[in-house]
Amino acid sequence: MRGVKTIGWVGIWLVLIAGIADCGDITPVVYRLKWLFNTSVVGDLYADVQGAFARHGLRVSIKEGGPERDAIKEIELGYAQFGVASADQVIRAVAKGSPIVVIAQLFQINPLQWVYRTDKLRLDSPSDFRGKTLGLTFGGNDETIMRTLLIKFGISEASVNLYSVRYDYTPFYEGKVDLWPVYVNAQGIIIQDKLEKAGERVGFFSPDAFGVKFVANSVISSRKMFSEQQERVNEFRKALIEGWQDALAPENSEKAVAVIRQFDKDTPEEIIRRQLAATRGLIKPEPERAVGSIDVHAWNQTAQIMLDQKLIAGPVALEKVLKLF
Repeated sequence: MRGVKTIGWVGIWLVLIAGIADCGDITPVVYRLKWLFNTSVVGDLYADVQGAFARHGLRVSIKEGGPERDAIKEIELGYAQFGVASADQVIRAVAKGSPIVVIAQLFQINPLQWVYRTDKLRLDSPSDFRGKTLGLTFGGNDETIMRTLLIKFGISEASVNLYSVRYDYTPFYEGKVDLWPVYVNAQGIIIQDKLEKAGERVGFFSPDAFGVKFVANSVISSRKMFSEQQERVNEFRKALIEGWQDALAPENSEKAVAVIRQFDKDTPEEIIRRQLAATRGLIKPEPERAVGSIDVHAWNQTAQIMLDQKLIAGPVALEKVLKLF
């Protein structure tokens, strides 16, 4: 009997060792987001919670973003291996010599749009901006995009009223501002819901629909990691795209909502469902568009807009930055 017990303990010990060895095969990485945990990062969270990262041999620590977080800086310092940044952040950083690369573009349509009341304002084109009060975050991407629209459609700044916006939406609710910048799949849905309950109808003005493509969130890594650990980069990208594809699949809607609710307990489920539907249209606007595909034309346009508005000193060699899979 004593020999049997000894063999039993040896067997258990071997199983434990094997388990430890298996855990050692899981590669830990840090992924710094640009935004807080909400519907806009549903695919990132879904890839973790539903096991896509683990299936690809990765243990990913997803870190929230926010105004005080800078994924580019953290990758440069080695605090993170992957991150999310908008195209303007990437282009500015590369113009200053940052060794970062883009491995996927999450949003095919920029979620930064303008909300307006459709019963008080008809917008067939930006030409209808004349005489209207336009909300802008001075120094923000919405200012850059709006100035591009004004120039493209020959609208002088003297023919519109530019209103400096803050986090308080009261001027829009009170009707002092005709168009207010929002992320259409986040606070845009919340504002829409509030006004609909008050009997008002709203629409969203998308610059993308009028030929102004300013790339939003994309997934980044370091040039060093891409060249020296390409297999790990490939597996991370595959897992992330898998997570986004699954999260956006209509048949997985309730699973996706449940994942978001684990991290965002303050937003009502019905609002999350509407946000999820809006996000789906921004990530995959056409059935043939692959999730995560990099729109080189849109990146070139974004860089040209920044150059025209003197936001960068000179052209950026995007062909060395954008990694097409």
